Amino acid sequence: MKDLTRGPIPRHLVEMSIPIAVGLLLQTLYYLVDLYFVARLGEAAIAGVSAAGNLWFIVLALTQVLGVSTVALMSHAAGRKDRGEANHVFNQAITLAGVCAGVTLVGGFGFAGWYMDTLGANAATREAGLSFLYAFIPGLALQYPLVVTGSALRATGIVKPGMVVQAVTVLINAALAPVLIGGWGTGVSLGPAGAGWASTIAVALGNAMILVYFAKLEKYVAFDRGHLSPRLATWKRMLVIGIPAGGEFVLMAVYVGLIYWIIRPFGAAAQAGFGLGSRLMQSIFLPAMAVAFAAAPIAGQNYGAKLGERVRATFTASVTGCVAIMLALTLLIQVIGRALIAVFTQDPAVIDYAFGFLSMISWNFAAVGLVFCCSSMFQALGNTWPSLISVGTRLATFAIPALWISMRPGFEIEQIWLLSVVTVWLQAMLSFLLVRQQLGRRLAFTA
Repeated sequence: MKDLTRGPIPRHLVEMSIPIAVGLLLQTLYYLVDLYFVARLGEAAIAGVSAAGNLWFIVLALTQVLGVSTVALMSHAAGRKDRGEANHVFNQAITLAGVCAGVTLVGGFGFAGWYMDTLGANAATREAGLSFLYAFIPGLALQYPLVVTGSALRATGIVKPGMVVQAVTVLINAALAPVLIGGWGTGVSLGPAGAGWASTIAVALGNAMILVYFAKLEKYVAFDRGHLSPRLATWKRMLVIGIPAGGEFVLMAVYVGLIYWIIRPFGAAAQAGFGLGSRLMQSIFLPAMAVAFAAAPIAGQNYGAKLGERVRATFTASVTGCVAIMLALTLLIQVIGRALIAVFTQDPAVIDYAFGFLSMISWNFAAVGLVFCCSSMFQALGNTWPSLISVGTRLATFAIPALWISMRPGFEIEQIWLLSVVTVWLQAMLSFLLVRQQLGRRLAFTA
């Protein structure tokens, strides 16, 4: 366990955010590697896999319930130097991970067909999305234990083991993708299904590696049969913190799904461009996300130790870093955005749609960075309801005008991207005000 209640806050942020950024980058490479080879199969395959990949937001919602609550409660316990409580929370999170994995398998296989029928622009898109989903759903289920173990380590200030595991799994996925998707060396191409199987196999091996780490090397917390049996009181504490954080991702999935539905009349090329642009956008967000992710356990440990000024200092330092990074990324997209997209596809229509999306949406990157930092601060304080209010407000201010615009004569896809930029800035301002309110209330012990 690393004590984050001592030493300079900026140094802690840098030391933790660098390995977190590497880990996030490696995790994102799963999708970029798959996308690179899937893009060679045509626009229907890109659109299908991208639309199917939106289910990832649903799984992210459930992993957030576990991950955020684990980081919050364990970092508070670590700040109080209560190792027994930290170990108890860890084992209860593992049990909940098993429950979520079962729900994902049943729900995923049960509703995959309906999901692709709703979002697919045509039959080819639906078929590609389904073949990918059926292979990828087991991998989605295996995300839960991986997230819980990684969150437990992050709460105690340890991030390098997770980075190493992700590095190995990305290499496995990168090696399997051309073989399973394109049939390299075997002559048997599984198409989009190969992308799903490559990720599933890699995630399964990642779980095996992290289990070995906890069994052999981890000293602060460990698997304990006495704490694995469900404790409803602990589950309630975790869910009160985790459900609002998970709700954020559910609303994000609704937001993305709504866009796919609205732009269906523009065809598979538009959906493929939006999907490709979205994935690239998520990838370049990684440095800012790493800073925000590092801020949560740092502020959490200091909140548990009742060091209010260090909590405030963590928020200030993380916002400064995130916004500066996002401004640089905005400039990057404006200068070389089209060249980045061309790495993945040579289809002129897909490139035009993807660059049209990225070039306009990049003007809200700084606002997104502020939202990231605010969300992490809510997690650190153990109250994630303001984050849910913030995201819900954004969805409400976007969805109704977007549906109205899409039904008017002369509707253009650029109008949706402009509306998105405006609503994200509104969300950022609301999040900042809510953080200031929560800091005033929850750090009252400083006085």
